[in-house]
Amino acid sequence: MSVSEPRDADGEASPPPRLFAGLSFVTIADLPSWSSGPKGDTAEIYAALGEAGYEGIQTLEPATARGAGLVPFGIARVIDDLDQLRAVTRHWRDQGCACTTVQLGTGLEEDDDLWRLAEGMLQISEQERHVLHLETHRATMTQDIRRTLGLIERFPELTFNGDFAHWYIGHELPYGDIEAKLIAMRPVFERVRFLHLRVSSGAFGQLTASDPAEAQHLAIFRQMWTESIGGFLLTARSGDYLPALCELLPARTFYPKMVTGPDGNPREESDRWTEATFLTEQARACFDAAVLGTAASAPQVLPMLASNDGRQ
Repeated sequence: MSVSEPRDADGEASPPPRLFAGLSFVTIADLPSWSSGPKGDTAEIYAALGEAGYEGIQTLEPATARGAGLVPFGIARVIDDLDQLRAVTRHWRDQGCACTTVQLGTGLEEDDDLWRLAEGMLQISEQERHVLHLETHRATMTQDIRRTLGLIERFPELTFNGDFAHWYIGHELPYGDIEAKLIAMRPVFERVRFLHLRVSSGAFGQLTASDPAEAQHLAIFRQMWTESIGGFLLTARSGDYLPALCELLPARTFYPKMVTGPDGNPREESDRWTEATFLTEQARACFDAAVLGTAASAPQVLPMLASNDGRQ
């Protein structure tokens, strides 16, 4: 299930399916003093996001986001308690979040537990009338690609938040036949309805994607993002959008590479604020490529996409 623009009360035509640019709140968390990103309290920072061209944010403070004119998205981490998942689903729905991404399980589940959690998530989403996307994430029930594909075989209606940096490092995807792996992952790409933008390698969880030295990794991520956008376009209706949110984590998470700064102390290798701009540009280029690819493979979709350049 995709998220959609609010329907116009005046009956105006809904916009064609599009990419929706945003940030995860961690991207702007603990920005160092030398970052070019916005400063101030949360409300001031969120206001600056709109000025920078972002439309939404995955946040723990949806009311502040709405006050800044941003669309909020929820986030959940649940181990095995479906009552907890129902409660958090209601919470983010009632807080006005457009959808919620869910990190579910631990990766150690037996098959019966895996199926129980997946079926429960689908039922809760339908019953509570709030879109839930299962996140591809290490230390959760989706940490293994093969088991995730098995989930899709049993529950083809599942949709995903494609956070592919976890699989890229967790499975060391570049090691071996990467094209065969990407072909095997297509059932996941077809069901991606939310994206976390971050580039990793087989050894580092977060790279400076704009660094030409990382071009080989960026190229593979672009391929995964383009295929995911193509999967979205094939089933999207007018008014649907695909949130693509940069999720770049601060130093305290041990994700970014650290280098010696001018003062001799360790610092993050790159500015997460400018990196988010770069990744958003990459996602928009992937959207354009996916539109062309979809028009070639499914020409019946072309009229709906003809006026869309991936932006408002």
